[in-house]
Amino acid sequence: MAKVTISLEADLAIEVMLLAGAKSPQDAVELIVRDYLERGHRTEARTGNAADRDRLADRRSAPEEGR
Repeated sequence: MAKVTISLEADLAIEVMLLAGAKSPQDAVELIVRDYLERGHRTEARTGNAADRDRLADRRSAPEEGR
């Protein structure tokens, strides 16, 4: 997998390291990004994506018949 190099302010890197419980800034940022992506996938699995929203909106806006 390709690698990307980024630069962060030292205080931000230290805060991320403490939050992630990692010993290096590289590991800390990687853990935070992976966690962020996993949360996004779980949320999308529960709520659906933009295509699902459009599909469900059509169904909800239809008037009830037969009552």
